[in-house]
Amino acid sequence: MKAVGLLSGGLDSTLAMRLVLDQGIEVFAFNHVTMFCCCTPKESSCSAARTAVDQLGIDLKAVNATDEFLRIVEDPRHGYGSGMNPCLDCRIMMFRKAREYMEEIGASFVVTGEVLGQRPMSQRRDAMRLIDRESGLTGYVVRPLSAGLLEPTIPEKEGWIDREKLLRVSGRSRKPQMALAETMGLRDYPCPAGGCLLTDPIFAARLRDLLEHDGELRKDEVRILKFGRHFRLSPKTKAVVGRDKHENHKLGSELRSGDHALEISGQPGPLTMVRGDAGEEELAVAASITSRYGKSGGRSATTVLCRRVGDGAMVSIRIGPVDRESVRSKMIGTNRQGDE
Repeated sequence: MKAVGLLSGGLDSTLAMRLVLDQGIEVFAFNHVTMFCCCTPKESSCSAARTAVDQLGIDLKAVNATDEFLRIVEDPRHGYGSGMNPCLDCRIMMFRKAREYMEEIGASFVVTGEVLGQRPMSQRRDAMRLIDRESGLTGYVVRPLSAGLLEPTIPEKEGWIDREKLLRVSGRSRKPQMALAETMGLRDYPCPAGGCLLTDPIFAARLRDLLEHDGELRKDEVRILKFGRHFRLSPKTKAVVGRDKHENHKLGSELRSGDHALEISGQPGPLTMVRGDAGEEELAVAASITSRYGKSGGRSATTVLCRRVGDGAMVSIRIGPVDRESVRSKMIGTNRQGDE
């Protein structure tokens, strides 16, 4: 008996795979990769899914579906959650790909780590039924952690898997799963709740702003949303300010022809990327923002050097004390501590 296990590498999916493996069923892990996952194993540089399969001793097939997923994020059929997270559409896509893999390898059903009532958008009974139906997997999705609270699936009815050995976990608390992981000797896993950047309010605000002004999502633009402070200067222009040397380096690597790079002359400070149709007014505002985050904190006059990428054209902008509220009013998203 073979099963395909949807494995994120988080605690719940790892436990679900282990419960099925313990019944003598061969599990093939299937990992759906996008650029929005923010789960990282504790004290490990490996991917969360790789760490999980190493502990479980099973094979892993990873599929990068970022391009397809970006189109879903732009216009999800079933809408967004609290942020820009199209959870239902995302899981339908994941389950559909898992079904295709199941058919490819001759497996009989799909296993997931879902817990009834844990996620408000995708882990309700009606949502689970919707996802199963639209992915073509009705009756063939086993959810070992909550199986005792759900209707028996075909694998349970047919005796392919013993329902009595499955669990009755529900709700948002991860304490039962963490206790079970301890008894199973599973200790190297990401934060129990996992994570998706699309549910983060700041990242969601940046993504929403990008979609509103660009009309589409491209990987190179979305990647930049993950770091720095972001400011909307005009409908066609935005600025990104590095928080530290590491982010300055990352911003520098993302600069492309036509961008402007701003730095404070003669003192430590951020690198600011200005992208879009930047005229004198936009560059002056970007210089004031750059000054605000320099050593002087925008409290005294500074000189900001502005270089255009591609032709190297350079201008020097002298900026006096900066109005803090004016700077903050242009920031995209709610400020994190330290952004002010």
